[in-house]
Amino acid sequence: MNRFASRRAALAAGITLALASAVPSVLAQGSYPDKPIKLAVGFAPGTGPDILTRTAGQAFADIVGQSVVVENRTGAGGQIATGAVAKSPADGYNLLVADLSSISIAPAAFSKLTYDPAKELVPVTEIARTDLVLVVPASMAANNVQEFVKLTKAANGATNFATFGAGTPGHFGAVMLAEMAGYKTEIVHFRQTSDVITALGGGQVQAALMSTPLAAAQIKGGRLKALATTAAKRSPLMPEVPTFAEAGLPKADFSAWFVVFAPTGTPQPIVDRIQRDMVRAVQAPETRKKLEEAGFTVVGSTQAEARKMVASENERWARVVKSSGFKGD
Repeated sequence: MNRFASRRAALAAGITLALASAVPSVLAQGSYPDKPIKLAVGFAPGTGPDILTRTAGQAFADIVGQSVVVENRTGAGGQIATGAVAKSPADGYNLLVADLSSISIAPAAFSKLTYDPAKELVPVTEIARTDLVLVVPASMAANNVQEFVKLTKAANGATNFATFGAGTPGHFGAVMLAEMAGYKTEIVHFRQTSDVITALGGGQVQAALMSTPLAAAQIKGGRLKALATTAAKRSPLMPEVPTFAEAGLPKADFSAWFVVFAPTGTPQPIVDRIQRDMVRAVQAPETRKKLEEAGFTVVGSTQAEARKMVASENERWARVVKSSGFKGD
């Protein structure tokens, strides 16, 4: 065999080997999904994020024709679930529904995270968001934001502001509100939703920022009253509650967003499939109705939009954390 024939033979062998190695990947993408998909969420069953994840997950399962197993990996403001998925195989069968707590706030607030969301996770689509509501005990004399600020200033730091954990939107939202309105407050962290509600009802704390779904349920029960919402417009669940903009604090416009993430390295065709079908799932009329009734605003973004939004939020909350001086570890 002359050297040209030998070279051609070697080239052909190389091409054959490359094609052979690519076949499993192509077949895997083409048949995706062919087994149950795990969808992790960092909050307990019955909470707003869990309701969103289960509702979206079921609609997604119906579209892709495979079961979706919701895994509640609770703790540390969503960090446990986020860390677990970040270290999972990048095959499209390990997905995460996360909010700004573990993605945008935690990297700036905690120096010993077990994961790096910017490097280990890929935003797929923003599926929904919910706004936050300033709530106080029903017995409090304040009936609006102005009266709350007046009472809080008079207390000169003695007002206790409850949160659902360090590094959560309610935590740094409380910090932002205090800076905007010019009052001092003591931040008190709780581990469980029920503990915050009990503390508010018993007067141990005087305020909290709650998600719209949770706040609406407590207000309806008569235990708490709402003073304002961070939404751009009034919530259909609480049409009587003004926005912070209406109350004179237009910069209090932060929301809790929820994005589906996949581990970095997940094949792009699979990411595209997840994005497309998840958007179809949450925007389906029946699913949208359920989520809106639960207090969520349905989004369903492109991957590019999700990437841009997360990057912007990372910068925003990093500044807030830095200005607060908070160090989680």
